[in-house]
Amino acid sequence: MKSDRISQEQAIAHTQAWLQRAVIGLNLCPFARAVQAKNQIRYVVCDSTEPQGLLETLCDELQYLAGADPAELDTTLLIHPQVLTDFLDYNDFLDLADAALEDLGLAGVLQVASFHPQYQFEGTRPDDVTNASNRSPYPTLHLLREDSVERAVAAFPQAEAIFETNLNTLQALGVEGWSQLQAQIAADAKK
Repeated sequence: MKSDRISQEQAIAHTQAWLQRAVIGLNLCPFARAVQAKNQIRYVVCDSTEPQGLLETLCDELQYLAGADPAELDTTLLIHPQVLTDFLDYNDFLDLADAALEDLGLAGVLQVASFHPQYQFEGTRPDDVTNASNRSPYPTLHLLREDSVERAVAAFPQAEAIFETNLNTLQALGVEGWSQLQAQIAADAKK
């Protein structure tokens, strides 16, 4: 019997392909290209099937990132393909992630951004292509340094326009274009 379990290597390869083709390729995050080019992204896969195991891994990774040299490690993508696959459960977990930042004394130092295959912005339909700006291959918590975010925003003219630009980009791409991009990402992940 074949297992549906995703290997760590598969999860990382698929996430890296998504980052390259969608996030960087569509310029959904104009700050991602630099950290990717400098190899400052840490990819961690949590194999837990329970939210508590993910929370423990999240706390470990928050502390790891906070203690790392920013010149060596700027951000972490914590991929968790086996837990919180339902978007509503994932969304509820984000409150625990914020509480962990507080409990660890890292609020204002680090932040957690959210990506999920079923991501849905409030007020949108599930099939609205604009949700794709936060749709990753697997549920993923993106750990960021507040200082890095502030520097990137300060260096980017009209950073507040990024969200609107993303909506326009995805609407122009359309559902069919997004589907084609997903197929390219899946093919890239298998190389």
